[in-house]
Amino acid sequence: MRPLLAVSNAIDALNEKIGYVCNLLVLLACLVSAANAMIRYAFSYSSNGWLELQWYMFAILVMFGSSYTFKRNEHVRVEIFYLTLSERGQLWLDMVGTLFFLIPSCLLLAYLSWPFFMQAYDVGEMSGNAGGLIRWPIKFVIPAGFVMLALQGVSEVIKRIAALQGYVTIDAKYERPTQ
Repeated sequence: MRPLLAVSNAIDALNEKIGYVCNLLVLLACLVSAANAMIRYAFSYSSNGWLELQWYMFAILVMFGSSYTFKRNEHVRVEIFYLTLSERGQLWLDMVGTLFFLIPSCLLLAYLSWPFFMQAYDVGEMSGNAGGLIRWPIKFVIPAGFVMLALQGVSEVIKRIAALQGYVTIDAKYERPTQ
């Protein structure tokens, strides 16, 4: 079980770093948005590139922020039924839901979005707007984000199995296994 927990810790550490970058992107997106608006109104100048950069930052936040949010157990869930379960029942429900719904869905979406990225990459897709950005890098974020969410799902399943076997207990707030 220890090697699996090491894998889980590595995935968690990676998603913690991604979360830190996403937190910085929130601030950066606000600054770019404010600067773009000030320049547009003060100097009557606008740039599609800066506007698209905001969209790209938002896309990165959504796609990579989901795995960070899942790691922190801050995702949205309907807890009416969940709260009536025992701790062991909650662990089982989390594990089964993640194994049979989250991970397969994420891997399927990553697989289906890969050709979307590859087509853009193969043609060197650019924005149709004057002064716009290249498109293929942001299209890579879609499959990569789903893969990261699936990996975090693997980490969560490992932690649930370890908790069910008594190796660790799960800290309810941050979903960190404690020994």
